[in-house]
Amino acid sequence: MNTYCINFRVTFIYYGEFLRVRVKVAVLIAFLVLAVATVFSVVIHSQVTEISLSNFTKLPSPVLTPSGVGLDAAATYNPAVVYVNGIFYMFYRAQAKWRGTSVIILAVSKDGVHFKRLGKVVLYPTLKEELRGGCEDPRIVEVNGTYYMTYTAYNGKVAKLALAISKDLIHWVKLGIVFPKWGWSKSGAILPIKVNGKYVMYFGDSNIWIAYSEDMIHWVTNKDWVVLRPRPGYFDSKLVEPGPPPILTKEGILLIYNGADRKSRYYVGLSHTARAHNT
Repeated sequence: MNTYCINFRVTFIYYGEFLRVRVKVAVLIAFLVLAVATVFSVVIHSQVTEISLSNFTKLPSPVLTPSGVGLDAAATYNPAVVYVNGIFYMFYRAQAKWRGTSVIILAVSKDGVHFKRLGKVVLYPTLKEELRGGCEDPRIVEVNGTYYMTYTAYNGKVAKLALAISKDLIHWVKLGIVFPKWGWSKSGAILPIKVNGKYVMYFGDSNIWIAYSEDMIHWVTNKDWVVLRPRPGYFDSKLVEPGPPPILTKEGILLIYNGADRKSRYYVGLSHTARAHNT
């Protein structure tokens, strides 16, 4: 079985040497981009992935918009998409009202463009860290037949990186907060291939930190393990945040990340690391 995990944050626009993205806050919709080089956002489960970052074609309209009724009446955004056995499974963050409580809902498609809502809420607030704010911003990878979803548990004040697992993409079991002793944490992007005997995860939405795990469930990190910081004077001068799951290439680990400048304009950045980081 071939599994592809695709995580789209917002609309991608090719712009010079990097991919620029503008977040239109007034219209929160899930834009999916079909591109000639779709491997830009695809994690293929092999040891090394060949990728291309050119020849993108943006669709003229969104593939999913707020329904106007129910739990996704006001907002549908920040999705993760998993392609399994000919079906695209989209997990998207939804809100019944603007800035209300978030849930994660499932939609499916055969072509990656025309999605059908299943009316299935796969994650809704149950933990104390999720009450008032909800479950936000999923990212999904598959390892040895199990799907791992990192998501943000938000209580209205503090965001916490959380983890859930599934065998069938329909029924999910929450495993709780990944780093209970941390303050604010979110945006966990996992490389689903072991490097030097450990899985690697990048996370954070100010700096980007690195964490390691031997079993995909128990993660070790340190406040000093910062691998990417904002750069004064650049498009990522205000913040950096992991986007889709990293990709292992011949040159090392490719991390696609969100960056924002001091005017809160968002862009997409690329960072290539060595094969592994030393702990």
